[in-house]
Amino acid sequence: MGLRSGRGRAKSLIVQGVIGMKTAFIGLGVMGYPMAGHLKAAGHEVSVFNRSPGKAHCWAAEHGGQAFETIEEAVAGCELVALCVGNDDDVRGVVARALPAMAAGAVIVDHTTTSATVAREMAELVAQSGCFFIDAPVSGGQAGAFNGQLTIMAGGDAAAYAKIEPVIDAYAKASRRMGGVGAGQLTKMCNQIAIAGVVQGVAEALHFAKQAGLPTNDVLAAISKGSAQSWQMENRWATMSAGKFDFGFAVDWMRKDLGIALEEAGRNGANLEGTAMIDQFYAEVQAMGGNRWDTSSLVARLEK
Repeated sequence: MGLRSGRGRAKSLIVQGVIGMKTAFIGLGVMGYPMAGHLKAAGHEVSVFNRSPGKAHCWAAEHGGQAFETIEEAVAGCELVALCVGNDDDVRGVVARALPAMAAGAVIVDHTTTSATVAREMAELVAQSGCFFIDAPVSGGQAGAFNGQLTIMAGGDAAAYAKIEPVIDAYAKASRRMGGVGAGQLTKMCNQIAIAGVVQGVAEALHFAKQAGLPTNDVLAAISKGSAQSWQMENRWATMSAGKFDFGFAVDWMRKDLGIALEEAGRNGANLEGTAMIDQFYAEVQAMGGNRWDTSSLVARLEK
């Protein structure tokens, strides 16, 4: 699969002295599949489970780990159980099945983007069995997962996080504990709020350049070297200009994430006027049939 080799693995196994931690990875989607592969490549004993068993068996054949037909079998005896599933209810369901089969002191690290509420709920439930729950959503997309270059924002018990940090470093370029349970998910909400605003700004700038009759590649070359520069501009301007959106982070996923942020804002009193507006712009993209388009497809609604 061509997973990256270097810095993270060296740090995990040499600097921190972690050798062959027994782990399970639940959820082998576009993110989880390569993330679990990095764990195996880093020398850890990895078992996997996926709702579609064929995906799990394909992963095991490729990476040499072991695929199981049930969550209970996959997590038995594991020191670390990583999740990367769909939503709050998926996390609840996996934890309910995994917890009775886990040993005391084990750590569940949840890479799903969920509400902070479910993170706190799961941490309380898991603690009753003498285990730990770390909410650890990621940023970096499919490419970041494949290259082992994800940014991880974590919340939970400090000692439990210290135990698993050198392990999850196998697929991270940066990982930081943001505070107690739920802090990782709250930080991910900040991340998605910021991205939504930047993508809308890039979409409007590109649309304006086209309407003004400017050469869009020259505009990118000029403004991307100054204070307007952003990852979205550098990596999405050309595909946005060409109307190519069949890749990347899907609009459906972004709307899920923005919905979580807006719901949390309703509780903490944050004013997210711009985010609420952009969320509705994404609803328009969905109505255009762009549910699985990349989030950069915001420009499509301006040019329809």
